[in-house]
Parts: sequence; C-alpha cells; structure tokens
Amino acid sequence: MRRELEPTEQYFAENPHSRPNRRELRFLYRGDLLTFVVDSGVFASQRLDPGTAMLIENLGLRPTDRVLDLGCGWGAVGVAASRSAPQGQIVLTDVNRRAARLAEENLARNGARNASVRVGRAFEPVGEEVFDVVATNPPFRAGRELILGLLSEAPRHLAPGGRLLVVGKGSQGIRYYQAWLASHWCPAVRVLARGSGYRVLEAPAPALGRTAASALLASPKGLRTEGRSAAAPEVRTARRAHRVPGASGL
Repeated sequence: MRRELEPTEQYFAENPHSRPNRRELRFLYRGDLLTFVVDSGVFASQRLDPGTAMLIENLGLRPTDRVLDLGCGWGAVGVAASRSAPQGQIVLTDVNRRAARLAEENLARNGARNASVRVGRAFEPVGEEVFDVVATNPPFRAGRELILGLLSEAPRHLAPGGRLLVVGKGSQGIRYYQAWLASHWCPAVRVLARGSGYRVLEAPAPALGRTAASALLASPKGLRTEGRSAAAPEVRTARRAHRVPGASGL
C-alpha cells in the first residue's frame, strides 16, 4: 500500500514531493452537486474533512461578503463561500502550491467566478486587505506557535463588524485556542457548532478598530482582559447555514 505523504512531508509543505494520485470527489451543497479534484500531498485528499464540512455549514455569509479562505487546501470552503456570497469577493490562500493549483481548478469546475487563489504563508498573500469573514481550518500539526500567530494577526484583516471562524477538534487543542482568543482579543468568542469532537469558533472583530487592535496586539499583553476568566462563552449551535453531507469519492 503506497503512502500518500512521504514520512517527513506534511500537507503544509510548500512543494509536496509525494507521487500525484488525483481523484474526483463530490458533495451536495444548497441542492447543487459540486465536483472537485483532489490529490496526494494536500490536506483531506480522500474525502471532505468533517471539520471543514462543519465550517461550511456555519459560514453564515451575506450575499456581498468579502471572504478569506485561509489555508484553502483543494478549495471546498472557497467554492461554498462563492455560492453563498455571489455578489462578494472570495480569496483563497495556501502555502502548498499543489493545493493552490487544485483550488484554482476546482473554482473553475464549479463556476466560482468571484473567487481567486493566491500562494503564500499565513496572511502574506493578502497584504493589508480586510475581509468580512476570515474562515480557516488551520494546520494544527504545524504547531501551537504558528496557530497563535494566525489568531494574533487575524484582527488586522477583519473589517468593522467582521468575523473570524476557526474549526478544530479537542485533540488539536481547540478549547485551548478558544480560551486564548477569549483572554487576548475576543472576550465574545463563542461556539457556533459542535459535534464529533469538533468546534466551530466565531470571534468578532475587536470593537476598538484595526489601528488600536494592531497596537495592542503588538504589546506583550495583547488584548488580554484583566480579571476575566479564560473560559469562553458557548452557544451550542447559533447559526447553521447549510448542511453538507459527507463527501463520497467517485
């Protein structure tokens, strides 16, 4: 049985060296059958990841939203966002060049004309741009330092009233990151949905604005709320947008 990834290779590598193994994958979204090409060397190359499916279910987008799919993989979230925000603009980013090529192909396959893909690490590909929604299933295997870096940088890329959506499971430390968000820059972080060990977190943009948020995040204490418990408020399911059945490879 051939391994999908080389022993020392991770899906967040810039240039995967694993042998290509392309296959087609489909799932229903809002009554439409979406088709994707997936490949080895990228995240969730066999099926739609359950966390990603839960994130898609809870995007809760407005038709004109500007959305960043951060760490897009083969593009499931970006394609769904394009359907949910047809008058908006969707930007997909990933450090993995093979994933980015797949995402571009999958946008074209599904007629996502209001979406584009950029290659690079973290928020580098979007510069100083801001979004109504930043959605991510981050590369938890890359380590806590990288994940905290993403969470720290996110407020600078949220428009007023914008939201950060993060999905992860207990074994990946999602409760730790929920508490970190609550104590550093988002006391109002909440759980939009949960199931099978996964949580979708929603963190609204800091009310004090981008400039002040950037200054405080650059300080050692960040936006930590003194005297507040690190435990974050929870909502079992606040806004369930669309149900996405588990994908089946065809």
